[in-house]
Amino acid sequence: MFTSSADSSDFWADALQLWWQSVRGQMRHLKRLVIYLDNGPNNSGARLQWLRRLIAFADSSGLELRLIYYPPYHSKYNPIERCWSALEQKWGGSLLNGLKVILQQALRLRWRGRPPEVKRLEGDYGPGERWSRAGRKAVEGRLKRSANLPKYDITIQPRQSGERQAP
Repeated sequence: MFTSSADSSDFWADALQLWWQSVRGQMRHLKRLVIYLDNGPNNSGARLQWLRRLIAFADSSGLELRLIYYPPYHSKYNPIERCWSALEQKWGGSLLNGLKVILQQALRLRWRGRPPEVKRLEGDYGPGERWSRAGRKAVEGRLKRSANLPKYDITIQPRQSGERQAP
């Protein structure tokens, strides 16, 4: 997924939602989704816009979400980081600066004989919202942070139907 707008928490949350809509028919048995993240500025465990959107996703999907963050400067443990050099070789140094180029390069890729799905999310993704202290408290109240690694291991339980919503 890509966007011509700014990279933001809302973009990443919309991409997750779109992905889930495309696979949920095959994944109805799932109760928990574990997401490994690099702690970038838009998907950080301290980014309230991102966390608020994931809480909404957990509630709408019924999935428990577990967010596992790689510590700073530990990209060697992140499996996706190992793919970048292979992808860069496959792209042949092409600058991915337009829809046509992205689609052409994507058509050259294969995973187990299948090409990837490439989707562009339309929309104007801005910098996010300002948060009040009450808003911050409401978001944090929905998170279960690990006692040992509170910055790197966060669980979000979906709200049960009929459960009272926080302000």
